[in-house]
Amino acid sequence: MNALVIAEVKNKEVKLSTHATITAALKVSQQVDVLVMGDDVAAATSLIASLAGVRKVLGCTDGKFKHLMGEDVASVVVSIAKAYQFIFAPANVFGKDFMPRVAAKLDVSQVSDVVDIIDQKTFVRPIYAGNAFITVESSDEIKLVTIRTTSFSTELANVAPVTIEQISTPALFAKKEVLSVDEIKNDRPELNTAKVVVSGGRGLGSKENFDGLLIPLADKLKAALGASRAAVDAGYVQNDLQVGQTGKIVAPELYIAIGISGAIQHLAGMKDSKVIVAINKDKDAPIFSIADYGLVGDLNEVIPALTARL
Repeated sequence: MNALVIAEVKNKEVKLSTHATITAALKVSQQVDVLVMGDDVAAATSLIASLAGVRKVLGCTDGKFKHLMGEDVASVVVSIAKAYQFIFAPANVFGKDFMPRVAAKLDVSQVSDVVDIIDQKTFVRPIYAGNAFITVESSDEIKLVTIRTTSFSTELANVAPVTIEQISTPALFAKKEVLSVDEIKNDRPELNTAKVVVSGGRGLGSKENFDGLLIPLADKLKAALGASRAAVDAGYVQNDLQVGQTGKIVAPELYIAIGISGAIQHLAGMKDSKVIVAINKDKDAPIFSIADYGLVGDLNEVIPALTARL
C-alpha cells in the first residue's frame, strides 16, 4: 500500500502540519511519498527527505506556484494519484482548498477531519461540533483523507536523506491570479502549533482591552494569541486568530480562555487542550464545565495582577 502526503510549505518553510500528516499516513503504509509544490522547493524537499518514514520526495516546481491555487494543486495531485492507494493532507485551509477538487476529479469520497486511524480502511472523525465521534469505513480504491493535525504527533526523527524526484507540471486549471498579498507578520508562535495559547472573547469589551490586557500576558508566557468568533466579529482582532468550529483547531499544553463564555462552536476548537484555564465574571459560563482551573472575577483586575505575578 502506497501513501502520498501533500506537504504544506509557506515562504519555503515546511509547516508542522506536514509532519503530523506524515505521522498519520504511516499508520496505513510504510511506503510514504511526499509531494512538495512551489516556485522554489529545494530547501523544503531537502528537509522532508530527511524525515523518518518518508520513502521518496516528489518536487514540482513552477513559477506559477509562488502562490499556490487549489485548482493547480488538485491538477498535480490527480496527475499522479493512480500510483497511490492513499492520499493524505491536513484538514486546514490548505487541505480544504484542494482535496475536495481531487475527490471530485477522481470520483471518490473524501474522509475529512480524521482524528484516529483504526486500519487501512477505517477512520474516526468528529461530528456534532466534536460532541460525538463516528467511525467510518471507505471502500474506494484511492482513499482521500484529511487529518486533524492536533491529533497526530509532529515529532519525526531525522534520518539519512532519501530520493528526491522532480516531476513535470501537468496542464493547470486555475484561471485566476494573485494580485497582492497583505500578510500580518509577528514573532509569536503559530496558533495551530503553539504550546501555550492566550485567547480572548467578547467579554474583553474592546480592541484596546484585548491588546492592552492579553498581549502583555501572552508576551510573558511566550504564547500565541487566539480569540473567539464573537471577539473577531466585534473587530477586536483579525479573523486568522479565531479558534473554534469555523476557525482553527488547537490543542496546546495550556489554553487560557479570558472573557470567553464557551459556546459549543468555540469549545469544538480547543477542548482537546491539555490544561484549560478559564477566567470569566459569570460563574455559570459554559467554559467552566471543561476548564481544569476556573477563576470567577473581573478580568480588568485579574489579568494585570496575573501578568505582574508572572
